[in-house]
Amino acid sequence: MKRVILLLAVLLLLLPAPSVKAAGEPGVSAQSAILISGDDGTVIFEKNSREKLAMASTTKIMTALLTLEEAERSDDPVIDITSEMVMVEGSSMGLKEGDRLTLVNLTSGMLLASGNDAANAAAIYLGGSQEGFAQLMNERAGEIGMTDTNFVTPSGLDDDEHYSTAYDMALLGREALENEEFARIAGSSTLQVEFIEPEQRISYENHNKLLRIYDGCIGIKTGFTKKAGRTLVSAAERDGTTLIAVTLNAPDDWDDHMAMFDYGFSKVKTVNMGSEALPEGIPVAGSDKQCVPPIAGQQVSMTLPIDEAEGIESRVLLPKFLYAPVRAGERIGRVQYLSGGGEIYSVPIIAAEGAEPVVLPERTWWEKLTGFFKNTFT
Repeated sequence: MKRVILLLAVLLLLLPAPSVKAAGEPGVSAQSAILISGDDGTVIFEKNSREKLAMASTTKIMTALLTLEEAERSDDPVIDITSEMVMVEGSSMGLKEGDRLTLVNLTSGMLLASGNDAANAAAIYLGGSQEGFAQLMNERAGEIGMTDTNFVTPSGLDDDEHYSTAYDMALLGREALENEEFARIAGSSTLQVEFIEPEQRISYENHNKLLRIYDGCIGIKTGFTKKAGRTLVSAAERDGTTLIAVTLNAPDDWDDHMAMFDYGFSKVKTVNMGSEALPEGIPVAGSDKQCVPPIAGQQVSMTLPIDEAEGIESRVLLPKFLYAPVRAGERIGRVQYLSGGGEIYSVPIIAAEGAEPVVLPERTWWEKLTGFFKNTFT
């Protein structure tokens, strides 16, 4: 009996130790996951976030972003739907050959109904072909910093060379939300899409259930294929703090995202630096202009632990007056941010306008001579 007990003890010692997550961190079903600040990109939580995986229809975040950027450049042109554009499998917004609609309306069907036909139409219109559009996608990905991503299809249909990571998709989601039109569409529970030909309005409902079940959700995009599993990129905003969550291959993605958001909002807070009230003007000596208005030169949002964020103090440091000349854009002071007695950041204060020095007229020789005798004998 003693030998059996000893053998069991030895076996227990040889077994790998169970993994223990940090206290309070959310448990997620996803193979890969991440939670970042939408304001400055701070990583708040991650799980295998650099693993390259298929991302399914969350691919359409990039397709939609490129489509909306082209719409902005070209004043939202009308696109004529061809048979080639609608020859694609999977989810659809119901496009037919001969339909005519603008790029913005096409994007609405792409993001809400997850229309593969819409993504394919945009790819052919912008890139000439799926291959040409994939090149545009990868170039834009490089600009964003998505170093572990390769796009092949505009819709996210499976391809061995079509992959990304949770981290890269979070960067993409953050970039896309900077586009106001994208944020409006992706954050809408339903939208009516207007067709020019045939003249009609079709209502689409967003597949992103979080918009209806999680307070503060503002988007972004769902996805699913057999290879990728369930994928989701979402964003939520609360008390001025924006968080972006990504899960790849997540059986319980809705619960994963709600758990990550709850965790993030309990841990961090966004502080807007450079928004303090400044005096209307700083007096200027030696100029016809009496004062120069100051403005914050570089406002920034920082995501910090809640305790640190709530303990921040700010001080506006400006001189009592300036000497001419003052140039527009010249640094004249700063806003100092302190936590625990030490400076953690500072925002420059610059002159909004310039102030030229007073130029006195040159005196004649007679004025100089009389001035000399006046100063000498008085």
